[in-house]
Amino acid sequence: MFASLAPAVFVVLWSTGFVVARAIAPYADPNLYLLARFVGTALLFAAAALVARAKWPTGRELGKHLLAGALLQGVYLGAGYWAVAQGLSAGVMALLGALQPLLTAAFAARLFGETLTPRRWTGMGLGLAGVVLVLAPKLGAAAKASAGAAAPANGGHAPGWLVVTVAIVAICSITAGTLYQKTSLAQADIRSASAVQNLGAAFVAALLAGALGEHRWIASPTLWISLAWGVLMLSGAGVTLLVWMVRRGDAARATALFFLAPPLAALEGYVGFGETLLPVQIAGFAVALIGVSVARRG
Repeated sequence: MFASLAPAVFVVLWSTGFVVARAIAPYADPNLYLLARFVGTALLFAAAALVARAKWPTGRELGKHLLAGALLQGVYLGAGYWAVAQGLSAGVMALLGALQPLLTAAFAARLFGETLTPRRWTGMGLGLAGVVLVLAPKLGAAAKASAGAAAPANGGHAPGWLVVTVAIVAICSITAGTLYQKTSLAQADIRSASAVQNLGAAFVAALLAGALGEHRWIASPTLWISLAWGVLMLSGAGVTLLVWMVRRGDAARATALFFLAPPLAALEGYVGFGETLLPVQIAGFAVALIGVSVARRG
């Protein structure tokens, strides 16, 4: 029962990350928020591991778990948030994120011998096409805005090539962090492993917050609710479900679910923020859903 529900629960939780990023923007600097989120999640899983008397990673395995957490969450979210803050369209970032399942599938086939049938590649292609349709209006608006503005409205000063490079590094980071879960890390108790991995992510967030001089934290109900959601649902349940699915199955099948995150985020933006939901986006949602269904059955 749990195994059949896990993919749907993961997709819904993961998609809310787009909403949370928008909700906290007026109240906290991104890496400062991520630092609080990762530390809170690390403490949550540490308590769970201590209660269950779970075995903790030691020696080289401890270092591997710290690195895995840094890649899966710390570098991915920190670099992605920075790229958006420097003027990269959120739609472009989401589109780059949709390439992650394709990268994971390609590397998983070579590293772990996962079978990638033509049907599965077809499903992933449909998933990517659905994401493009969902993001098409935002990408068009971003192109018009960049054509009419000499610099990002948010005050970003980094050159365009650096921003795009950092965004690509973010996608490569989550791909590497996901694949890393298929190594000896899969033998560790998921509670103690999650505590250590979130600590690794927190270390990256602390470095980025310090390097970028982030200090803005305006306490408000929205910020505290977003932090609680990030701790319990995003880094807590969401990332743990991803790791659990990758451990028990193949990485490509698990990460195909990422294609559904942007369509669901568009729907959540429509419900929560009154954003426009165009027919082309609804069609994209349907195409992505079909693609993911095909990819996970292939």
